[in-house]
Amino acid sequence: MSIHSVRRECANLAWDNSIPPALHVKSGDEITFDCIDASNGQLTAESTVATLETINMGAFNPVNGPVFVDGAQPGDTLQVDVLRIENPEWGWTGLFPGFGLLADEFPEPALKIWKLEPEGFAWFDEKKSIKVPLRPFAGEMGVAQKKNGALSTIPPYHTGGNIDTRHITVGSTLFLPVEVEGALFSIGDGHAAQGDGEVCGSAIETPMKVTVRLSVRKDKSYTKTPHFTTPASKSEGEYYCTTGVDSDIREATRSAVRNMIDFLVAEYGLGRVDAYILCSVAGDLRMHEVVDMPNYVIGMMMPRSVLGPSKKA
Repeated sequence: MSIHSVRRECANLAWDNSIPPALHVKSGDEITFDCIDASNGQLTAESTVATLETINMGAFNPVNGPVFVDGAQPGDTLQVDVLRIENPEWGWTGLFPGFGLLADEFPEPALKIWKLEPEGFAWFDEKKSIKVPLRPFAGEMGVAQKKNGALSTIPPYHTGGNIDTRHITVGSTLFLPVEVEGALFSIGDGHAAQGDGEVCGSAIETPMKVTVRLSVRKDKSYTKTPHFTTPASKSEGEYYCTTGVDSDIREATRSAVRNMIDFLVAEYGLGRVDAYILCSVAGDLRMHEVVDMPNYVIGMMMPRSVLGPSKKA
């Protein structure tokens, strides 16, 4: 086994099988990627909401790589073991007009800069005793597609990409379908914490160094989309859950989030923007009921451990 590194400068804004590899490795090698944040360095710990007025959204979501893995052939599976993650002491969460699950209800930009505490949490509101546990992961992990041409790094694909799955953290293993020789693996979009759904459009975004081990698997040809294993997490205890019920699954999801925002405003005295951000970084969307048509039931679940005492307590 060899250990390699990919510098921050080796970043791209597309998935494209014609991009020359930044590195060649053998199956089983470890690689450390130095990943810039999702804003491509446009936001810093000193940024304010005014910074969003001049930001270039077209430069968002760079991925580091690609890495050519010797022996990887179309039809194989690339196994990605997440070994170590390091992140700095800050992160950001933003609302960008036109983006997010409730974009039509939150038309104004907003920006929250976080201090990431070494004890493994970030204060959302220290006076209200609201804090978010940190569970860092890379939102973007994927391989090149056989289709020629550049594909945006913003959406997820069957080959990975912007899958934004908070469970693929240290100790997890991701399996990706290989479509081109060498697989051409890339990674980026560091998150210090995120709820399932990332509903406002961003998590606690942060630069990070991620070490993974890449291995070629010849025995998992059934892998056609990202599969993963995830380590057992410590129980977050009791949840408070709001639901959305609708014949349109997206509208049911929007309703569940909207109802959680209403709850956080009424019970904890948060502003609506702050409540929306908290849903994105700490609340988990769940599909509770999908068979009793015509309606779906979607839940937004908030760990009680995140919240301080209710103002009505």
